[in-house]
Amino acid sequence: MKTTSKPSALTWLILSAVVIVLDQLSKVWVLAKLPEYTAIPVIEGFWNWYRTYNTGAAFSFLSDAGGWQIWFFTILAVAISGLLGFWLSRTARGDWRQAAPYALVIGGALGNVIDRLIHGHVVDFIQWHWREHYWPAFNLADSAIVAGAVGIALFGLFDGKRKAKGP
Repeated sequence: MKTTSKPSALTWLILSAVVIVLDQLSKVWVLAKLPEYTAIPVIEGFWNWYRTYNTGAAFSFLSDAGGWQIWFFTILAVAISGLLGFWLSRTARGDWRQAAPYALVIGGALGNVIDRLIHGHVVDFIQWHWREHYWPAFNLADSAIVAGAVGIALFGLFDGKRKAKGP
């Protein structure tokens, strides 16, 4: 009996690697060129470069927890990346609506893991604001995680509705 296997979406890990490389290169630039805690306007009244650090997770969650959170978020990110990698291995290579979001989350999560392991914190540098209302600073890895999570939610919702209706 001959078995055929479909090519898995693991090749999408190239996208994860691109995210990691771009994220780390941007942070090398930030650490070399941007002063700490000083807003440098990119688009006046909306977007600044602003070098800051985060020992916690999104919105500085647990940033003052005493240090254990760095290992917690590192382990969590590696575990989630492993799970998504496993799911990629079971996803058809051409299913970009499932594969691309997984790859973005993996790349973003591992980009921030690298920061935690090297620096003990995540380097953030993109700051959006409207007048005096500031969004917490973030980085390219965070952007990939958010884009991937939105893709997982949206494509999962739309694919679920399409599958429920039938062909």
